[in-house]
Amino acid sequence: MPNATIAIIGGGPAGLMAAETARDAGREVHLFEATGSVGRKFLIAGKGGLNLTHSEPRPGFDARYRERSAEVGRWLDGFDGEALREWARAQGVDTYVGSSGRVFPMDRKAAPLLRGWVRRLRDAGVRFHVHHRWSGRDEAGALRFDTPDGERRFEAGAVILALGGGSWPQLGSDGAWQGLMRERGVDVAPLQPSNCGFDMDWSPFMARRHAGTPLRHVVAHWRDAGGNERARQGECVVSETGVEGSLVYALSADLREAIARNGSALLELDLAPERSLDQLQAALARPAGGRSLGERLRRLAGLDAVKVALLHEVLDKARLADPGVLAATIKRLPLELKRPRPLAEAISSAGGVRLEALDDSLMCKALPGVWCAGEMLDWEAPTGGYLLTACFASGRLAALGAIAASAAPAGAPMDGDR
Repeated sequence: MPNATIAIIGGGPAGLMAAETARDAGREVHLFEATGSVGRKFLIAGKGGLNLTHSEPRPGFDARYRERSAEVGRWLDGFDGEALREWARAQGVDTYVGSSGRVFPMDRKAAPLLRGWVRRLRDAGVRFHVHHRWSGRDEAGALRFDTPDGERRFEAGAVILALGGGSWPQLGSDGAWQGLMRERGVDVAPLQPSNCGFDMDWSPFMARRHAGTPLRHVVAHWRDAGGNERARQGECVVSETGVEGSLVYALSADLREAIARNGSALLELDLAPERSLDQLQAALARPAGGRSLGERLRRLAGLDAVKVALLHEVLDKARLADPGVLAATIKRLPLELKRPRPLAEAISSAGGVRLEALDDSLMCKALPGVWCAGEMLDWEAPTGGYLLTACFASGRLAALGAIAASAAPAGAPMDGDR
């Protein structure tokens, strides 16, 4: 009888959802994780409050996946943000919609949800194998794993890879699978940082004095991949090397691509969005009355110390003294971004197994019987719950494909597994 055991490699949200879906269908499921426990990145992501999904209705929700909106939209047809909320409710975790539209568990914590989920999977019969790092397949097709006790092999009728991207490698998603997939003829786009900060050439004073200082109530202006002028209000943070934070993360794909095309990206900040250019020009043209420039900017334009410091970064003394130039720069402070921060520091990654290398069920065309899910696929999304939602949805879809392609349940467990 054909082997109907499903092996899932990777214990993040995509892998766990694949395990749940396959086990609910009666399949024997073995989940392998390279680190000592599953869901590590899930737990870290929930430290500031677990953002499960977003309440934005479709098709606007789908558009957040940019050029992959059509493909990810098909995943969401089977499991969207509302389905994720219903799933959490079935786990005993109620959710609420925050003021920004983001969806959180009522207690905002990731650990209780993850602990309960893993416990239910174990109780349902999913077999977990930690400290098992996938190293490919042998000549007979068996999966190979490096473990503290040496190499182990496992035979499965279907394999679901949910190995993560390349961000936060200390939590297990180090992108080491890329070479293994390319060697087997799978087309993989290089991994790149997404939802990341960017480097600039700050003066030593700016880096020393203002690193870690938030830039509140600003409007970012930039051009998207199509060259269209865009604007977005929010907050970001001055880092030791440049800028980071939620507003910058939301623009990171466009900024990263602009750097790849042009060698740098222009990000302009409106430091006083509540005041018009004419209002600023008129206010700054008044006599100084003995007040310092910083004091005048605080009183007349509402700028705090970090915003004043930014003006000193881009304007020399003569231009700071020109009310027209100063007002125009307050409304459009130009920042030249040189490079994204390293992939290891990014919240998520772009690139991965190209969707064109997969069929509609997420099975690799070059590797029949092998499905891929989660962040190892070539898509990206902003923070705000969109990342997790697509990971859950892709894990479910891959499992449904593996279930449909597999025979009746069969297979034997590995000795000594937990």
